[in-house]
Amino acid sequence: MAKSPGTSARDKAPAPRVGLLTVGETARIVGVSPSTLRLWENVGLISPARSDGRYRLYSRKLLALLKRIKYLRDVKLLNLPGIRQILRTAPADAASGNGRRTRHGQHPRDLGRKLRQLRKRQALGVVEAAKRAKISAGFLSAVELSRANPSVATLQRLAATYGTTVLDFYDVPKHSGRLLRPRQRRVIQTQSGVRIELLSIGAKRLESQIFRVPPGAGSDGAYSHEGEEFMYMLAGTLELWLDELECHTLHEGDSFWFASTMGHRWYNPSSQEAVLLWINTPPTF
Repeated sequence: MAKSPGTSARDKAPAPRVGLLTVGETARIVGVSPSTLRLWENVGLISPARSDGRYRLYSRKLLALLKRIKYLRDVKLLNLPGIRQILRTAPADAASGNGRRTRHGQHPRDLGRKLRQLRKRQALGVVEAAKRAKISAGFLSAVELSRANPSVATLQRLAATYGTTVLDFYDVPKHSGRLLRPRQRRVIQTQSGVRIELLSIGAKRLESQIFRVPPGAGSDGAYSHEGEEFMYMLAGTLELWLDELECHTLHEGDSFWFASTMGHRWYNPSSQEAVLLWINTPPTF
């Protein structure tokens, strides 16, 4: 019996990868190693196509993105979280003439403006301030221009550099009151999407906030300062490391306290948002 026209070996052969590059080809063009390309994929900077055999394939459009990532890394000296935030926010900045407001009325430019004011109050240039905070000058400049958001760990280092607390990063009204409505909360959002909502204005001995931590997000580094901290998990899961020796996994309903002088970093390992009440005393975060 004759074979049908659609079942020849030639028809079963894989289609050519028109306009697509292999890992090796892409690495040579961009000037990085294949392992670097895999790292950038693992942290979510890129998402290459896959062949039928599950081999990574790179388009010309993705090639342009890779060259920009390499530029941000090698020339602007940004770390991976900083690069991710630049790539995430740049299209929104270009499409919007005067920015947008986040939930509860906090303007995304407020944090950059506050940080620039605090730096100038200390009579520090961008390069010197970035050196003291252990970040790149390019990243600090991007933060001040509202093109990037710092991580929680970077916020703490900047606060220490400027001799202040994270409370000063909020656009807090001059008047204070005991009652604060949800719509009145001031908000900081970090590069990984962590939202920090200020719950009290005018308190002298404590700093109370709600943290909303997306899946896979965290502090992006350890930090420490004076005081004590209390956490109450409202929803989700949070992994907390203390001095890189203790690891505690907190779930909904759990409460936890520790001395702030212990190096602490945290991360949401689950697929759901983690929400927690976080209190520092005194307000040194």
